[in-house]
Amino acid sequence: MYKVYPEKRYNITLHFLKQVQPAPKHILDLGVQNPFSEIMMKEGYKVENTQGEDLDLNFSAVEECKAEVITAFEIFEHLTAPYNVLKAIKAEHLVASVPLNLWFAKAYKSKIDKWDRHYHEFEDWQFDWLLEKSGWNIRKREKFTNPVNKIWIRPILRYFTPRYYLVYATRK
Repeated sequence: MYKVYPEKRYNITLHFLKQVQPAPKHILDLGVQNPFSEIMMKEGYKVENTQGEDLDLNFSAVEECKAEVITAFEIFEHLTAPYNVLKAIKAEHLVASVPLNLWFAKAYKSKIDKWDRHYHEFEDWQFDWLLEKSGWNIRKREKFTNPVNKIWIRPILRYFTPRYYLVYATRK
């Protein structure tokens, strides 16, 4: 069922993507090229990435793209106003994942890298509402855990508490 990639989330995300939008598809992947972009290409998808522009301010990539599918894997938490780019997307299909808010851990923040900050960590219902308000119908959803190989209370809780939320949506 799953190919073996070093990160559990890559395996689950790829399986989900293949279920809802099997290759070959033309994808605009929000965010700069990354290891998962390369995995999608190896799996038969034609993938373009955004170029690092600030998607809070510049929506031209999603407004002008000819891709069938927009993917956004762990991107929307980095935007101050994800509604704006979600509303601007012209493609008919969206596959996205976001980190879920964990009651036992604070939101991620980097003091060094200005792009690697989480303005949001969502409850599933919050992300659903955001998608619905910006013109999307949710067709499929999945939550999954992301355990870490450490011993202590929080790492143990990560075995049982979903960390990521995957959604497939279509335009209303």
